[in-house]
Amino acid sequence: MRKLLFILLILIIVLPVAGCGNDKGEVLEEDVLEQDWDLIVASAQGTTVNFYMWGGDDRINSWVDNYVSQTMQETYNITVNRVPMDAPEFINKLLGEKQVNRQKGSIDLLWINGENFRTARQAEMLWGPFAEKIPNFNEYVDTDALDIAFDFGFPVEGFEVPYGKAQFAFTHDTARVSNPPRSSSELMEWVKANPGRFTYPEMPDFTGSVFIRHLMYELCGGYEAFPYVEEVNIEDLNEQLQPLWAYLNDIKPYLWRQGETYPSQIAQLDQLFTDGEVDFTMTYHPSRFSGMIDQGLVPDTVRTFVWDQGTIGNTHFLAIPFNAPNKGGAMVLANFLMSPEAQISKYDPTNWGDMIALDINKLEEKYIQEIESTDLGIATLSAEELANHRLPEIASAYIQVIEDLWRDNVIKE
Repeated sequence: MRKLLFILLILIIVLPVAGCGNDKGEVLEEDVLEQDWDLIVASAQGTTVNFYMWGGDDRINSWVDNYVSQTMQETYNITVNRVPMDAPEFINKLLGEKQVNRQKGSIDLLWINGENFRTARQAEMLWGPFAEKIPNFNEYVDTDALDIAFDFGFPVEGFEVPYGKAQFAFTHDTARVSNPPRSSSELMEWVKANPGRFTYPEMPDFTGSVFIRHLMYELCGGYEAFPYVEEVNIEDLNEQLQPLWAYLNDIKPYLWRQGETYPSQIAQLDQLFTDGEVDFTMTYHPSRFSGMIDQGLVPDTVRTFVWDQGTIGNTHFLAIPFNAPNKGGAMVLANFLMSPEAQISKYDPTNWGDMIALDINKLEEKYIQEIESTDLGIATLSAEELANHRLPEIASAYIQVIEDLWRDNVIKE
């Protein structure tokens, strides 16, 4: 009798625990947000996280494949599988899976922001809110900052966590161009005086798209002329942007290949620049070219600069799809990518040169010292100059419309 009671007692204790996971002890996905963080981490051991991200920069890819993957494997026994895919592609992939109600997909973590986040959120393609479950988000992030709480004006509401910050900068070689143009009017003058030596990536490349928005700010009333909206009136916006279309069509014959074709993405423009076919490129990462100088990829005479009226900055994020097969593992990877160690590693121009997403005032002194001692390189503008020239983004609802109107007003002309 005692033996029977003992067996029953063991079953009472064990069965509920066994019901919380599979044979590897993994947390059931629908319950993961209810679990203690240590259990989430333990359950993610031995799993693979499929990290879908833009793959157009070899240095960023290398940082993920080496530093991130190795550290995750050594620290958590988690395999990071980087899958290169542009954001519009994985948005379409998720949209298709949502439409057929596919509950187990292939994407665990996304590198995302802007109009793609807005699209995914409105279509209920993201899982969460999960941000407040992430220890490093709670400890190191200024959650009240506007560029954390909002993504291109769209409320984040815990459905993504910050990965890094960016600010647009132009790049030139001082050996070729000693006094670069610092406004839209100066750029037009330079382009016409140097035909074939300038171009920009075609839409929807995100760097080409933000270049267009700089012209839009200067020519069409500034950031304030584009208030937050949920839905854009296309006809009204097209009328408002007539000075922009006139400008772009005016310089079009003087662009690389007479404006008959454009680089399909920023990587192609970078290659044209390094090959000496054009005299300018552009970047969302102001430290990037210092790292390329150190690696011998570009001459040490290359420098970055911003326009006098400023350049656009924003935050990029990490999100988890609604049907991610390994949500717990995705959370562990997101937490690591937000750690001071990972953020400082990618801040180094020799690795990536991405700007830190954390609140410096919340960091321990040892991390602050590491940041201050990081050599940002000779091509990088000071943090003070970038901050003094930082412009906000417009609402994400505008982005796709502007890109479509660019095709109608510039490509088809």
